Amino acid sequence: MSTKSAQDGLRPVWLEPDYLPRGPHVYGREVDRFEKPEDEPSPGELVEVFDDRDRFMGHGLYNPYSDIRVRWISRGRRKDLDRPREFFQRVIANADRMRRKGLRLEDVTDTYRIVHAEGDSLPGLIVDRLGDVLVCEYHSLGFWYLREEIEFALGQLYRGMLVLHKVARLARKHEGFSDDIPTIIASDGRSQDDLERLNVEITERGIRHRVQPGLGHKTGWFCDQRDNRARVAELVKGREMLDLCCNAGGFALQAAKAGARHVTAVDLDEVVLDKAVWAAEKNDLAVDFVHEDTFRYCRGLLSGTARPEVVVLDPHKIVASRHGLEDGLVTYGDMNHLAISCVRKGGFLATFSCSGALDLPTFLGMVFQSARRAERDVRLLEILGASPDHPQRPDFPRSRYLKGALLSVD
Repeated sequence: MSTKSAQDGLRPVWLEPDYLPRGPHVYGREVDRFEKPEDEPSPGELVEVFDDRDRFMGHGLYNPYSDIRVRWISRGRRKDLDRPREFFQRVIANADRMRRKGLRLEDVTDTYRIVHAEGDSLPGLIVDRLGDVLVCEYHSLGFWYLREEIEFALGQLYRGMLVLHKVARLARKHEGFSDDIPTIIASDGRSQDDLERLNVEITERGIRHRVQPGLGHKTGWFCDQRDNRARVAELVKGREMLDLCCNAGGFALQAAKAGARHVTAVDLDEVVLDKAVWAAEKNDLAVDFVHEDTFRYCRGLLSGTARPEVVVLDPHKIVASRHGLEDGLVTYGDMNHLAISCVRKGGFLATFSCSGALDLPTFLGMVFQSARRAERDVRLLEILGASPDHPQRPDFPRSRYLKGALLSVD
């Protein structure tokens, strides 16, 4: 163990001799031990990282509670983090510029992802804009401790907007958040009861939705499916469409707006269905919403003769980790078998998985096996993924958590 200390008050972390750079994370087995317990940085502390030859490698957020021991923040100059507030302001402004000026997302929506964790070199931090509210979702204890710097940077870009800080559910356990840290706090200090009553209207491609920022799934809205909703809408004019696991009706409402002959949307969650019904009424769109389990609904549909020409299957995250992959594949396979069986001959299926532990080849293999079980011929037309405000790292395959396939079904 080297005795060389870090500069500017940041404590040092050394890597094992056999460490090889493999993406945005450094795991516990790759970090050298500390000779004295007091030498180890505190959970969530910003640190300087050195290799086994005392060469500076970059800055990261350290957490002994997590198997992800260090999350890389910078691999550039040693002075990058001399002024953390200015550093994060610069990185977040660059990410925002790509969305607003590069992708011109404000031309089609007021709801998009500003920061996509590893994809924007801020691993453990998600920031979504939902109308006039910004939601920061923390998967890293270190970023939670830096939330004032994050809020300041966002305030320079979106002046006057409410900022919510939310602890991701799994992060509370895996990152060692203390029990006294609330699930969500607001920049203006409003109470938890007020936050639970907060409803915000957003607009996506001309359709108005009502969301509860920071509550429910993710940050309150699935920004990642925006372009896929538009892609499916291109196929539905004059056709009957079925949206399975419809959530707040994103696919179904875009289909109705695009001229589908009839749209049915199915979900077991009454809370999200209420939001979907509100949006249909607000936008004067005709959708038949069904409160039902997807498996039961599909089996009932197959007992008759009618079949929709376009089916969307977009379930919740079924595989939370690699430990649940085998059982999750069975569930995915059963759902896709039923969905494929429901498609009218010559129709289309758009099927998705948002499980990061399930890679694309395995996902496609499961889909094709499901088609064989259903005794249907399918052709892969497109590989689908998250909208471009969810950039991916080439050295971090799990950043491609959302994967989908558009199939023709004969």
